[in-house]
Amino acid sequence: MTMKYRLDRRAALGLLGGTAASMLVPMPGARVNAQTLDKVSYQTNWRAQAEHGGFYLAAGNGIYKKYGLEVDIRPGGPQQNPTQLLMGGRVDMIMGNSLEALHFAAENLPFLCVAAIFQKDPQVLISHPGQGNDTLADLKGKPILIAAQGRVAFWPFLKQKFGYKDEQVRPYTYNMAPFLADKTVTQQGYLSSEPYVIRQAGIDPVVHLLADAGFENYNTTITTSRKMVGERKEVLQRFVDATLEGWAEYIKGGEGIAAANARILKDNPDMDAAKLAYALKVMNEYGIIRSGDAETLGLGAMSDARWARFYKTMNETGVVPSGVDIAKAYTLDFVNKGIGKA
Repeated sequence: MTMKYRLDRRAALGLLGGTAASMLVPMPGARVNAQTLDKVSYQTNWRAQAEHGGFYLAAGNGIYKKYGLEVDIRPGGPQQNPTQLLMGGRVDMIMGNSLEALHFAAENLPFLCVAAIFQKDPQVLISHPGQGNDTLADLKGKPILIAAQGRVAFWPFLKQKFGYKDEQVRPYTYNMAPFLADKTVTQQGYLSSEPYVIRQAGIDPVVHLLADAGFENYNTTITTSRKMVGERKEVLQRFVDATLEGWAEYIKGGEGIAAANARILKDNPDMDAAKLAYALKVMNEYGIIRSGDAETLGLGAMSDARWARFYKTMNETGVVPSGVDIAKAYTLDFVNKGIGKA
């Protein structure tokens, strides 16, 4: 599964509604009466999976309730466009990424990123073993299966950094049969998804994580409206804090994630325990959630310097135009508070 990066310009622009935030903040561990809970909604980018585990843990283990929240986690799917739902005021927050937020800023739309769960974008290229494709540099001039969305997101970065050419691109339709049938082919994928399926088919693939090559896109973000930030800032802060606490517990594994995984399996019948365990394993191994700034500033961390670097990269590759006020794409007000740091 590949993240959707590009802003749908056809989406109807709308402003989110919302009631004034309650100023009563429950103490950690306090029991909260149901009548006091502030309701918020969060739209994910795909069907329930381990990559959403911290949100589900905060819901299933009572963390959101402890923070005085009733959170409606709405699973995504192929027929849903989270960006459209956010812009149309149908949901309070969505799971996004920093490239999408830069597009918001470029188009002067009132939406922004307030926290970044994934410090590393899980986007990967996957090659067969024993074919001399052991590094991203080795793939220059060789056939690579790329979906349409990838061609306007990370492909320009790869062209600039490694000298790839558009002539290398073959269409990727999320069907792995062409890759499995041809050892010379490389394909795009998601760290915790396609490599798992390929291993199930008996191939131990070479996995190239684009984040480790300098593609600094924050992913699995909490993205919301400026209206939400302005009118329900205290509620939003509680949601961010509770979510990060949920993620800190989820990545530990063990019995603490049982309730979260049970809710994931209920929301997504196509998921199974083995896939959940694999996804958690590779997220931890590759530092998807806890790496870089998150090790010292806490989970969900973001920095001005990284946003500036990523904008510079995306501008140089032609993905984002010049002259964008990137300060409109994000705020650091809700993060870097040390929650879940190593």
